[in-house]
Amino acid sequence: MNKIQAKAGKICQILKASYPDVKTQLGHKNPFELLVATILSAQCTDRQVNSVTKELFRTLPAPDNFVNASLETIEQLIRPTGYFRNKAKHVRNCSKVLIEKYNGKVPETLDELLTLPGVGRKTANVVMGAAFGIPGMVVDTHVARISKRLGITKNVNPVKIEFDLMKVIPEKDWNDFSLWLIYFGRAVCKARKPDCPACSLGELCDYRSKVKS
Repeated sequence: MNKIQAKAGKICQILKASYPDVKTQLGHKNPFELLVATILSAQCTDRQVNSVTKELFRTLPAPDNFVNASLETIEQLIRPTGYFRNKAKHVRNCSKVLIEKYNGKVPETLDELLTLPGVGRKTANVVMGAAFGIPGMVVDTHVARISKRLGITKNVNPVKIEFDLMKVIPEKDWNDFSLWLIYFGRAVCKARKPDCPACSLGELCDYRSKVKS
């Protein structure tokens, strides 16, 4: 075990104690709803997405409903999430591929999920972890920012960060680790004004030591 792995292990222990029960904040009843909600969450808060998807899934509950709906209808339903024109195309085209290739069901593997329109590695990993319990390392803005501050990655590219983290975080903790950092980022290690005095990871943090010096 190298120094970064040892450090990552301590970080996991502290975060698990702070956030023992973590789960995605995106409301969903099935893998398809989670897939759509995650696509809509790009550049949008989970709270805002949840306020939209309640009505969205009442109106369009399944892939065939999205395919049969007009783009204008979908756009109006998801408008408050921002970038609604692109997102409407993504969820409609994604639904079409689900029907044509996967009998209307959301696939479980990373490679298959990445064939869906509008689905990148972040979305695929969210769906694998939260819908199917398959280990995946989600790298959002919180995960990227905090893992760099903690010194367990030096990269800024999300894919490179994902692979860096997978090397030092035990696979069984991949899903939870992403969520721990998301919870932690919202509460303590914020982008503009991190609450360093209240940080439980202060002794392990490269960023805090630089601030103090």
